[in-house]
Amino acid sequence: MAFQRGTWPRRPPVAHDRGNLLPDPEPDPKAALVVDEGGPRRANGASRGVLLPLALSQFICSFAGSNMNVMITDISTDLDTTVKGVQVAITVFLLVMAALMIPGGKLTDKWGRKRCFVIGLAVYGTGAVVSALAPGLGVLILGNSILEGVGTALLIPPVYILTTLLFPETTSRARAFGVVMAMGGIGAAAGPLLGGLITAAISWRAAFVFQALVIAVIIVLSRQVKDPLPADPARSFDIGGALLSAVGLILIVMGILAADDNLWLMLGLLLLGFLVLAWFFLSVRAKERVGVEPLLPTSLFRNRTSNLGLVTQNTQWLVLMGISFTVAAYLQTVRGYDAIQTGVIFTAATLGILASSLAAERLAKRYSQRTLVMTGFVVTICGIGVLLALVSGSPSAWRFTPGLLLIGLGLGVMLTPSVTIVQSSFPEAMQGEISGLSRSVSNLGSSLGTAIAGTILVAGLDRGAYAAALVALAVVGVIGLGAATGLPRGNAPAVPTAASAGPHRPG
Repeated sequence: MAFQRGTWPRRPPVAHDRGNLLPDPEPDPKAALVVDEGGPRRANGASRGVLLPLALSQFICSFAGSNMNVMITDISTDLDTTVKGVQVAITVFLLVMAALMIPGGKLTDKWGRKRCFVIGLAVYGTGAVVSALAPGLGVLILGNSILEGVGTALLIPPVYILTTLLFPETTSRARAFGVVMAMGGIGAAAGPLLGGLITAAISWRAAFVFQALVIAVIIVLSRQVKDPLPADPARSFDIGGALLSAVGLILIVMGILAADDNLWLMLGLLLLGFLVLAWFFLSVRAKERVGVEPLLPTSLFRNRTSNLGLVTQNTQWLVLMGISFTVAAYLQTVRGYDAIQTGVIFTAATLGILASSLAAERLAKRYSQRTLVMTGFVVTICGIGVLLALVSGSPSAWRFTPGLLLIGLGLGVMLTPSVTIVQSSFPEAMQGEISGLSRSVSNLGSSLGTAIAGTILVAGLDRGAYAAALVALAVVGVIGLGAATGLPRGNAPAVPTAASAGPHRPG
């Protein structure tokens, strides 16, 4: 079969009928979760049934990313290793996620979103069991760093793709993403508390058993999740591009994580990573010119709205993880609090994220996505200011509550609209690519937040280093606010169909 130069075979157009996704021309009743019978009201009710497994998946992945920090000492003692060894396991987990998130998103088109989701859950659950039974550091790295990292990269992109496709209207999608992002924020913010409680009450191994049990529940609940679009097994997969993007992202994350150890090593790794990514983009252009489908089409980066949304996502997660790291280090190092006490103090931020994220649907009906993102940054920056003003010179733990609450409210307000803006900027046929890219950008923000905070804290500024780290994070928030001002003033539209978007052609 011959293809026109500069094009590649795409999935058949998908038509929208009364807000429902109906594959055209031959819909598969088993492949469509949202059916036409009963109209939009019934379709929306059916769609809501998938939110629980999707939201729980985001929760457990965020929980796993934050709870390990409070178990480092217990793990190192039990496995007869060093704290540095456990930190290596955490680092390898971040590297695996960074390397595979974009390919994982792309595979959803070839294997199907539901299949990728379930495979990811199975791999992740296996990793949790292996970690719980680990007799030494090597097996822990296999279970936690490799298997859980691979599982996360496979299951997270389908969460965002399915949420986008099953909720075509702005307000309903805002509600859905609000639930998903609320669970993610709770997992990240409450991870240290839950991890500390489980470790103190039972052992660190029980924390991995908890993850495995939650995964088992999600697999059972996922039986009601149906893929609204058919898989395309004939879809090509750019193996060379996947390798180049993986190596480039690994080098960049390694450079970020080296920031608090060796600045020259950091600069060298970052430079090498950017060079490899430049090679990747050159290979993408070369493939597009001869009509071969690349891992990521360059058209993803020509959408100004999506680009600005990605910047806001990166800065949001940078600020969230940076503040979590800084405040947790201050509480345990300066105040002498244990993991459970530290987690209790972070409850204020958790409640703030939960409250504002669950209000996403109501907020989306009243305000534009641009307004919500800008407001979120302003509230978060004010929260950092309040935190600095109240905590300074006071021994009271309650002084942390107002600032952390404001930070949680601000982050919760803007996490959902930022994701909605990015996902809504592209048609169904490109949801795999943009979801993988979006999650990679967010993960890089998380790594940057920890690295920036850690670098400042080891700079020899004594107690003033904690204030300096928070001020630096506030400056990053101002940068995110500046990017948000460039977003369109209207609400993000429903995700365009492949037909309405026209044929996809690489430039």
